[in-house]
Amino acid sequence: MVAIKKDPVDVVIVGFGWTGALMAMELADTGLNILALERGEARDTYPDFAYPRIIDELTYGIRLKLFQNASKETVTVRHTSGETALPYRRFGSFLPGDGVGGAGVHWNGMLWRPLEADIKMRSTVIEKYGADFIPKDMTVQDYPFSYEEMEPFFDKFEKICGTAGQAGNVNGDKHEGGNPFEAPRKNPYPTKALKQQYSGMLFSKAAKELGYNPFPVPAANCSEPYTNPYGVDLGVCNYCGFCERYGCFNYSKASPNANVLPALRSYKNFELRPQSHVLRVNTDSTGKKATGVTYIDANGQEVEQPANLVVLSAFQLHNVRLLLLSKIGKPYDPTTGEGVVGRNYAYQMTGGIKLFFDKDTYFNPFAATGTTGMYIDEFNAENFDHAKLGFIGGATISATTTGGRPIQQMTLPGKAPKWGSGWKASIKDNYLHSMGVGSSGSVMPYKQCYLDLDPTYKDVFGQPLLRMTFDWQENELKMTNFIGSKAEEIVKRIGPKSYEMGFKSMKAHYDVRPYQSTHTTGGAVMGDNPKDSVVNKYLQSWDVPNLFVLGACCFPQNLAYNPTGIVCATALFSAHAIRTQYLANPGPLVQA
Repeated sequence: MVAIKKDPVDVVIVGFGWTGALMAMELADTGLNILALERGEARDTYPDFAYPRIIDELTYGIRLKLFQNASKETVTVRHTSGETALPYRRFGSFLPGDGVGGAGVHWNGMLWRPLEADIKMRSTVIEKYGADFIPKDMTVQDYPFSYEEMEPFFDKFEKICGTAGQAGNVNGDKHEGGNPFEAPRKNPYPTKALKQQYSGMLFSKAAKELGYNPFPVPAANCSEPYTNPYGVDLGVCNYCGFCERYGCFNYSKASPNANVLPALRSYKNFELRPQSHVLRVNTDSTGKKATGVTYIDANGQEVEQPANLVVLSAFQLHNVRLLLLSKIGKPYDPTTGEGVVGRNYAYQMTGGIKLFFDKDTYFNPFAATGTTGMYIDEFNAENFDHAKLGFIGGATISATTTGGRPIQQMTLPGKAPKWGSGWKASIKDNYLHSMGVGSSGSVMPYKQCYLDLDPTYKDVFGQPLLRMTFDWQENELKMTNFIGSKAEEIVKRIGPKSYEMGFKSMKAHYDVRPYQSTHTTGGAVMGDNPKDSVVNKYLQSWDVPNLFVLGACCFPQNLAYNPTGIVCATALFSAHAIRTQYLANPGPLVQA
């Protein structure tokens, strides 16, 4: 097939989720000719997310309409490098988005800033416990920037989203009702915290009685009328219970479609081409300069798109795969420890407890947002002493309700029948009378957990699939057992009729079947040294200076919080560097 060659553009952006939309918007007023390529279909709040169409649980929640089609492209998975990886035929553990808006369409909206220790995890651990506290196979690193350096960009993204929350630390002044462990912020949240359900009230009461400091989860679900810095008007959340796996029909859950695209469309120098599946980044004969990308268009035609600047802003797994397919950066070799692309893959460690009450206790789970929850942070990151615990990292503990959808969100006892009249009776007995207490924990990177190209399996275009080699390690299993004991103490104080624990044992292995989170990270790590990172602090490739790589693929390890806050703040940080430094003097922004 002879490729069609398009006219050159100044900037080509690969993937149009949060990071791609923010990069396009931040560069739009420079006058540069900007092209965004999205491999999925065109979607927008209206008509695609219109009510009542969007609250079809079978289509969106079960059949996963907004997500990647695994029959066309998937990943292969194995626990160790000695095993044969097999294709992941139906996504369950994590759900990569597809289409305009990407995962920014179907997320719940939990919008966290990292703790200061999250950013400097390696140096913090060494300072507190000594270098020998870090396991030999753990490759934990510091982020290549400080919290203070990134604070204005956390603030800017919160304002773009109209984030609802209660600040805990404004310019060093602690505020009651917020997170006392959060790093100092310059401004409060743009809108007030969302309302809480009864489950959150019970959790908060029990947590306070145990000496903890509960606070509402920061939410990119607007709680009052608001106009963001791009001039886009946002709606007020109506607690419909259809956030995760769904687009928002109300313009209240932040997404690229609702918060960025309406403003971006006014720029004539911006073009969005959906159904454009990028195969590779093209480079010149030296391999040190990107010349554009090659993609397959909606008609199945191969297209070459020249560009002066290339930005990879696809999902974490896809960015890593594109780097490997494009032969940019040295692939990681777990045997020698050399190479960087694919290194430091990590996930998240979750656990939970189901609580069951008598019929005179009502929770009404259907009246929820994707972020209706109360949290404690006493056991997250370095907020507690690890010296005698034997692990690094930690977790949030929360009572979070994201809805009461009739198929997926039925909390039933383990002994309940799986079908028939007994199953229906159990739903009647428990649907309105149960709640959950859960945890979301950090996962450190290891030499033996990585991404590379599969030698056997290929996608629909004949390109190698991405291969994931990953399993739970002792550090994280110790951590989740500790967190489970702390969560159980809160549950006992709440005092349900009965409860069922759901934390992993020390013998657990990673299971791809149940949904856990879509917070996959690493593979194109940011850092100060090209020997252990793919991109510098500005997310610029060490090897190809006119290539920038955005997103969670750049995380050195995974934190307990949802990643979107760092993902989008670093994208804004990168865009600022391109505007203020790179465009005037193209080349490396950090000298190796």
